[in-house]
Amino acid sequence: MTPAVIQLAAEAAERQSAEVTDWGARISWVVGLLVFIAFVYWLMRQGWKWRGALQSDLPELPAAPSGLPEHRLALTGRYHGSTTAGQWLDRIVAHGLGLRSRVELTLTDAGLDVVRPGANDFFVPAAQLRGARLDKGIAGKVLTEGGLLVVTWAHGDKLIDSGFRSDRAAEHAAWVEAINHMNSSITTEGAER
Repeated sequence: MTPAVIQLAAEAAERQSAEVTDWGARISWVVGLLVFIAFVYWLMRQGWKWRGALQSDLPELPAAPSGLPEHRLALTGRYHGSTTAGQWLDRIVAHGLGLRSRVELTLTDAGLDVVRPGANDFFVPAAQLRGARLDKGIAGKVLTEGGLLVVTWAHGDKLIDSGFRSDRAAEHAAWVEAINHMNSSITTEGAER
């Protein structure tokens, strides 16, 4: 070996690579980020509770009566939430109406039975049904045009829109027709009295 190569090898051995990671700074950033994320989730939870407190005047949801008549229509799918009627971003969270879940809907002459595994079931009496339509969105969920079945119903002194999506979206049109026909029959009967 030549003296120049030996000298270069000696210089290379003396040099140390720079420290790649400053563990103290990295750990502080990770801890800070985790605290920030926890704080944001805490704020979201507080907002949810606050919205529920504001909606505490909403009466308890009715349960399905025993011995429901033969069903007209039934579907399985997703419940996407409820909002104040006509205000698709004003989510209602009181009594579990804001929780998304699977759903089994049954329409009978007595009303609409909403069975939600893992969430509160409820029943909308036929006299409280105000109509149904196909829409594209409800608070927190936007689908293609007509991809969401929205049922409008009265509860206490409030009109509510509830959004559902069937596992077979082709069923939605039949539901809109049946609920709107049912609503017009009830309205006509009430006017004749």
